[in-house]
Amino acid sequence: MRVLVLAGSSREGSVNARLASLVAAQVERSGAEVDLARIREFEMPTYDGDAEADQGPPEGAALLRERLLAAQALVIASPEYNASVPGVLKNAVDWVSRFRPQPFKDKQTLLVSASPSMVGGNRGLWALRVPLEHLGARVYPDMFSLAMAHAAFREDGGLTDEGLAERLAATVDSFLALAEADTRYLCLQRRWYEFLGDESSAPVTQRAED
Repeated sequence: MRVLVLAGSSREGSVNARLASLVAAQVERSGAEVDLARIREFEMPTYDGDAEADQGPPEGAALLRERLLAAQALVIASPEYNASVPGVLKNAVDWVSRFRPQPFKDKQTLLVSASPSMVGGNRGLWALRVPLEHLGARVYPDMFSLAMAHAAFREDGGLTDEGLAERLAATVDSFLALAEADTRYLCLQRRWYEFLGDESSAPVTQRAED
């Protein structure tokens, strides 16, 4: 199984990039293949419908789509900007969602965050769930947020708090077990609905595919 681990910060020395590296190491220990990426690898202008109509999606969006399609699961390590999603990450989601078929749909997804704050970026993760779940991503119920992240890492990149390190490993392992089951042992036909009461005779709603 292949897992895309995406650090949602462009900054050098980002604590979320360090957290993404820890997640990637845990994915490798589980026996899965990992694709570790930084959001700055996928350059995109601010989403503009006219630009999309004239030129199509930018190269960075196409590259991120390819990396998503090549993975059975996605992990995003996201900063928290003003209690919400970083603009560069939301912009990437908006651009990539314009491809058909839409690559976030049914993607098993785990959200983690790191922040110098006492809540560890958790509010940003709740905000990030909204567009991803709307797009049909299967966002894992448990999230991991690392508070006081500027002082949470050892020199070798591990976490100073052994309890938090164990919790991160357990969260990643549990998520991977679910993602593997969903990938290898399909036994249900699934249909995604945009909202309660939505009905469709198609495999998925028109909103999700068109």
